[in-house]
Amino acid sequence: MDFFNMLKNRRSVYGLNKNLPVFKDKVFDLVRDSVRYVPDAFDMKSQRVIVVVDDAHEKFWDAVYDELVRATGNPIPRERLDSFAAAAGTILYFYDSAVVNEVRKRYPLYAENFHDWVMQSNGMLQFAIWTGLAEMGVGANLQHYNPVIDKMVAQMFNLPEAWVLVAEMPFGGIAKQPSPKIPEDIDIRVKIEK
Repeated sequence: MDFFNMLKNRRSVYGLNKNLPVFKDKVFDLVRDSVRYVPDAFDMKSQRVIVVVDDAHEKFWDAVYDELVRATGNPIPRERLDSFAAAAGTILYFYDSAVVNEVRKRYPLYAENFHDWVMQSNGMLQFAIWTGLAEMGVGANLQHYNPVIDKMVAQMFNLPEAWVLVAEMPFGGIAKQPSPKIPEDIDIRVKIEK
C-alpha cells in the first residue's frame, strides 16, 4: 500500500472492541519501532510511551472516570469513557522533561524552542503509531484528558516526575467504521505560489 493510501486509512475510530486483528506483540513492536525511528530535535530521545492492555487498561479508564468526577465535583456520563475501556488497550504518550531541560542547557540559544520541538516530535510519534495501527487493521482515536489525570497516571504507573503526559490513544478491533470523510476544497487550506 502506498503512503497516501496509508494516510487515507488512518481515521479516528470510536467504535472499538477487544478483538484485535493482530497479536498484541505486533502492536508492541510497532510502538517500539516508532519510538526508535521517529525523529526528535537534536536527537534528544525525549519521547516516552506506555502501552496499557488487559486489566490495567480497564483500571486505567475507571481511574480516569474517577479523576473527572473529582475534578468536576459531579457524576458524569460514563458512556464515552466506557467506549474507550471497551477497546483492547491504550497508548499513553509522554515526553521526559528532564531530558529536554538537559538539552536546553547545552543549547541555550535555542532553549525557548525546545517545547515546540518536543511537541512536534510527539505529534509525529502519535501519527506514526496511529497510521501503523490503521495499516494493521487496528482502530484508534486520540484523547486529551491531561492535565486533569496527570497525577493519577503518575501514581498508577509509578512514573518519574519528569514524565509529562501529552495524549491517550485507545486502540482495538474496529466494531464500527467511522463515517466517510466529507470532501473539501483543499485549496482553501493550501496555497501554491510560483
